[in-house]
Amino acid sequence: MGGVGTDAGDRSDPLTRPVPSVRMTDHVAQNRTFWDARSDEYQAQHAGYISPDRMAWGVWQIAEDEVRALPDVEGKDVLELGCGACQWSIALARRGARPVGLDVSARQLEHAGRLMAQAGVDFPLVHGSAEDVPLPDAGFDLVFADHGAFGFTDPYRTVPEAARLLRPGGDLVFSMHTPISDICWGDDDDPGTTLVRDYFGLRSAEVEGTIDFQLGYGDWIRLFAANGLQTLDLIELRPPADAVSSYRSERSRDWARRWPMDHIWRLRKLG
Repeated sequence: MGGVGTDAGDRSDPLTRPVPSVRMTDHVAQNRTFWDARSDEYQAQHAGYISPDRMAWGVWQIAEDEVRALPDVEGKDVLELGCGACQWSIALARRGARPVGLDVSARQLEHAGRLMAQAGVDFPLVHGSAEDVPLPDAGFDLVFADHGAFGFTDPYRTVPEAARLLRPGGDLVFSMHTPISDICWGDDDDPGTTLVRDYFGLRSAEVEGTIDFQLGYGDWIRLFAANGLQTLDLIELRPPADAVSSYRSERSRDWARRWPMDHIWRLRKLG
């Protein structure tokens, strides 16, 4: 697997690389179509906010140096599930990691290739689904995502895949919206103060053209345990009082200072 300074010829073209045995579920196909169409707009809208020059979590971009959710990545094999334009993986490569970026959207991976060239780093990109990753067992020390694949794929498919890909003792770290925010989100752009969705039975919902996924806390924990993953921490992110986001409004920020909107799961694969 490539890292900083790897010969560009060693990296397979994500647009032409064959992806064996990928079972493309209907929701993954719908989300792929959405992100291929939306990628240019998304990257332009958030270009000044999400950056390979820093590592920061969630819609409020809270710095990893403050959160400390990741283990030491130097010399480690790292897989980003739902990498988008690879802003995170580029930053990790600069810290000595050997990253691989996977995304279901070919257009997102084109943006990733552009940013990698600008940053002077090179690593493999894989065009595929996090529900059926075309990579071998136990190949990674860290699998992670920041609002990546875990919000757009069925957790009962993606969590077993992440566990399969990890070496014993490896870490799974990912952020996403909280169940609390999801059960308070109606038709408005911001969550409200009224429960509008059932908590029991959380699984999937169509949101502005994508199929999004969520589980209740107990279901998450049982799913992790069933796949040999030990829960180390659940970090509930609270934005500063003056936080500004290219994703959310001031009203959302005020909500997120009262209740957790984003959180980070930290897990470890048992021996």
